Amino acid sequence: MSDKKEKIVAIKGMNDILPADAPLWELFENTAESVLKSYGYQKIVTPIVEETGLFARAIGAVTDIVEKEMYSFTDSMNGDQLTLRPEGTAGVVRAVVEHNMAYDGPKRLWYKGPMFRHERPQRGRYRQFFQFGAEAIGFSGPDIDAELIMLCRRLWDDLGLDEIRLELNSIGNAEERQRHRADLIAYFEANIDVLDAEAKRRLHANPLRILDTKNPAMQDLVNAAPKLLDYLGEESLAHFNGLKQILDANNVQYTVNPRLVRGLDYYNRTVFEWVTDALGAQGTVCAGGRYDPLIETFGGKPTPGIGFAMGIERLIELMKAQGEPAEPSQCDVYMVHQGDEARMKAFILAERIRDAGLDVVLHCATPAGAGSFKSQMKKADGSGAAFAVILGEDEVANGTVAIKALREADAAAQQNTVAFDEAVDYLVDQIVSGHDHDHGHDHEHVHYHP
Repeated sequence: MSDKKEKIVAIKGMNDILPADAPLWELFENTAESVLKSYGYQKIVTPIVEETGLFARAIGAVTDIVEKEMYSFTDSMNGDQLTLRPEGTAGVVRAVVEHNMAYDGPKRLWYKGPMFRHERPQRGRYRQFFQFGAEAIGFSGPDIDAELIMLCRRLWDDLGLDEIRLELNSIGNAEERQRHRADLIAYFEANIDVLDAEAKRRLHANPLRILDTKNPAMQDLVNAAPKLLDYLGEESLAHFNGLKQILDANNVQYTVNPRLVRGLDYYNRTVFEWVTDALGAQGTVCAGGRYDPLIETFGGKPTPGIGFAMGIERLIELMKAQGEPAEPSQCDVYMVHQGDEARMKAFILAERIRDAGLDVVLHCATPAGAGSFKSQMKKADGSGAAFAVILGEDEVANGTVAIKALREADAAAQQNTVAFDEAVDYLVDQIVSGHDHDHGHDHEHVHYHP
């Protein structure tokens, strides 16, 4: 009988991010952070686990997220009811209220990290998924709404994503939604035979969500339903028109979608989604809107707010669909060595090169052994390094190193012998000048400060 242990695999819908995909994630995260910084947003980090009541209060007890999708549990130590966060806004707003962050003026904040929802895994949609989000707290006018939307557009441009379009709507204030809600319920009750089971369940609890149905048999019904835009008062209309004027002046293309309602109870006035047709049915890559009532709901003084969240996995899928960039280099320099004395010298030189700000991979032994020069050079080439530094018995005896260019068209002829103590300066000069002049190879991570 075999005593081989069964392989353990990841939980369904919770995925590993492997080294092959890491460069795309780093590209997205670095670009997003740079764009957010350019608009004056500051990073905030909140816990992955919060009290369950936080999300029930913020998101709404009668929502799919709270009713069916949250990972909630009882703390075995003290009996507290806890939940893995299903979204980021509630935790950020809780932190703003708890730490009195808005007392000295408005705040522009951003966050990133894993969220958790127990839903059916599908392309770009998982049970553990990662979001990038921004929240602007303490701003009441349509200008901040426009800023967040234009921030997203700049991110798409910087990432080279051109298959994303903007849908926009206003859901007004609570009083306007109540009048619309009453008429909407009456309308659906008059057409009860057309509603599916999910719509009937939502009819009196959350009728706005019926407008978001994907059921083809209900499309004509929801298209003819009362439109919330027709119920907006003077202030809500002025806010929405002000937003559209700013977007128009900045050539931001958008479609007003009266069926866009968002699924969370804390939204009011502006709601928006960035959507794509390149990912199948799961077309929303970024969604957000205004949530002016939320901070007061959490015990803070009345303070307006607006934000968005974007699903990183979906955007990574979109980046791949529009052409995955070339594999970036693993390092600047790969150290090749043969013999015990050469290995010791290689360690010393590798540390000196790192001290100068370059990235170095030093060849280390595997169960198969240290490897021949030929096999080591193959690994050096595969690492994406600009140069291989070679140390063997001859180099140790002569106090030198051989430095071979790996990325030049005439690389076969580009091998030079350099004194051991001059190798660092030689490499820095070659790599930094290569960064300045050779646009065919990526050296953006070189950070040498002479």
